[in-house]
Amino acid sequence: MKMYRKLTEGEILQLKSQSCMAEDWDKVQVDEKFSTEYVHHTRFSGEVWLGLFLSEFTLAGGIKKHSGLRHVTLHNVKLGDNCCIENIQNYIANYEIGDNTFIENVDIILVDGVSKFGNGVEVSVLNETGGREVLLSDKLCAHQAYIQALYRHRPELISRLREITDYYSNKYASSTGIIGSHVMIVNTGSIKNVKIGNYCQIEGTCRLENGTINSNEYAPVHIGYSVICEDFIISSGSRVEDGTVLNRCFVGQACQLGHSYSASDSLFFSNCQGENGEACAIFAGPFTVTHHKSTLLIAGMFSFMNAGSGSNQSNHMYKLGPIHQGTMERGAKTTSDSYILWPARVGAFSLVMGRHVNHADTSDLPFSYLIEQANTTYLVPGVNLRSVGTIRDAQKWPKRDKRTDPNKLDFINYNLLSPYTIQKMFKGRIILKNLRRVSGETSEIYSYQSARIKNSSLNRGIKFYETGIHKFLGNSIIKRLEGINFESNEDIRKRLKPDTEIGIGEWVDISGLIAPKSEIDKLMCGVESGEINRLRCINESFEKMHTHYYTYEWTWAYHKIQEFYGLNPDEITAQDIINIVNAWKEAVIGLDRLVYEDARKEFSLSSMTGFGADGSRDEMKQDFEQVRGDFESNPFVTAVLTHIEEKNTLGDELINRLRSLVN
Repeated sequence: MKMYRKLTEGEILQLKSQSCMAEDWDKVQVDEKFSTEYVHHTRFSGEVWLGLFLSEFTLAGGIKKHSGLRHVTLHNVKLGDNCCIENIQNYIANYEIGDNTFIENVDIILVDGVSKFGNGVEVSVLNETGGREVLLSDKLCAHQAYIQALYRHRPELISRLREITDYYSNKYASSTGIIGSHVMIVNTGSIKNVKIGNYCQIEGTCRLENGTINSNEYAPVHIGYSVICEDFIISSGSRVEDGTVLNRCFVGQACQLGHSYSASDSLFFSNCQGENGEACAIFAGPFTVTHHKSTLLIAGMFSFMNAGSGSNQSNHMYKLGPIHQGTMERGAKTTSDSYILWPARVGAFSLVMGRHVNHADTSDLPFSYLIEQANTTYLVPGVNLRSVGTIRDAQKWPKRDKRTDPNKLDFINYNLLSPYTIQKMFKGRIILKNLRRVSGETSEIYSYQSARIKNSSLNRGIKFYETGIHKFLGNSIIKRLEGINFESNEDIRKRLKPDTEIGIGEWVDISGLIAPKSEIDKLMCGVESGEINRLRCINESFEKMHTHYYTYEWTWAYHKIQEFYGLNPDEITAQDIINIVNAWKEAVIGLDRLVYEDARKEFSLSSMTGFGADGSRDEMKQDFEQVRGDFESNPFVTAVLTHIEEKNTLGDELINRLRSLVN
């Protein structure tokens, strides 16, 4: 423990000669080995503790500055070792500052009264007028916020969550702020009631008020020029830069907000990116991306979403105000100049093109296109399963997870096909078949949820969903039987039997975490009963669900195999498995070939338009290949071909292992 002492008479005289002053020199405590050499033009007020000034900082351009105090007023400040603080226009008040921290050219840094540093701030997400408030906290994760915002039909749950968050906020409330170690704050305006973690860099920032910056050595935070943040929490590894303005916002881990982005009453979770545009009352789940000046996201729930330029939504119809909200489920995208009039719900991995004003709900028809023609929404079910863009997105998200903090807040499932999306395909298949049965197989147009479906689209949609189901169930059964040599059909049945009953029934996607609804209900009941009463315990429950995902997934798949293939689990044979694997091979290879052909369109003659400067068609083709490469050597295309070969081999390997058991 660091030992402090009072200043000696000689040290006081020396400091006075260096233009230092104090209201009461007896209230200035220093390290036992303190030296006055590097303290000049400093005013001390209230209780002040000073560390050592032994090292120097090497700044950009090679200039060196020795640690010390120059032209600064300190009031109730505890200063660590080897800090450099100079040219503070007003003062620093009520802060503990860690070791090796550099603060220069700042207007004012203070804590005024007791502060919760952004914890407990209410964010009116989804509904601007209130009713779905999420309380901010250092430990807020996307899944916890999802429950707070959407499960309002369980008032006891919401009340308990509020109590738990309030307990946490009050526990860490203080009249003294913290600026961590190895922090750099330069050329900055006002910092008021802000807690700043280790290794944070704040440069050129305009104003920060009532917030927490959870920077650390593994995942530093950078706050850049002209940024204004009020009532906020910024999580580890994030960058908020270039004129960004945030008001009542949560910024999750490894997010990037910049280029004059503006947001109010919004939540941004892991790996979100926001540039140029604006957001109001949005719930941006993991990997929500918006890059364009003309894009407004408002009153919507998103995740794994990419907003095209000019995308926007309306959350009121000029009647009772901005009370409407909408959801775009995971992986949904908007094209340029798309528009949605809330309320509406767009199914997972769907593409929205044009203007949609009819409040469609396509949540049970995932992987679809929503296309506007003459103010009418046309739905093309399942077609996005064959899209090269969808497959590319699924591959890029894990690679673009920039979180370096070992303590990850959000538990993200990247699977394109999961019990969540496959259960939608089961429902979608039934919906489409029922539409065909009720309206007749020869109908040109079918109506569903304020949208229209063409006959050809409906029939293809049924096939797409069946292909997706074959692929997922085949994947599951091959994984379950992997690496085992079976001597009888009974051995196969024993291996297929699930390890747990958890997983049967409906699954949910709570902003990135895919889990059985039964487990989410169990967690919520635990919160309501008081059995779970800490934010840490809630997050541990989410982590457990995420960790056991594949165990739970097999339980779900096992029962769906019975349902889809009409098999009795007590009578299943090697031949049944072989039949399933053959159907799986056909589905996987068929989808891959569709993706392959979709990719080929990117190398068509029409795609070469604009290539080749003033030259012939041959020159245009050569220029295109120099820039984009040729089709056969494209990394994605070769990966698709490799995938086809690997899956063929994988299926054949299991079939060969089981062939000896077939009569």
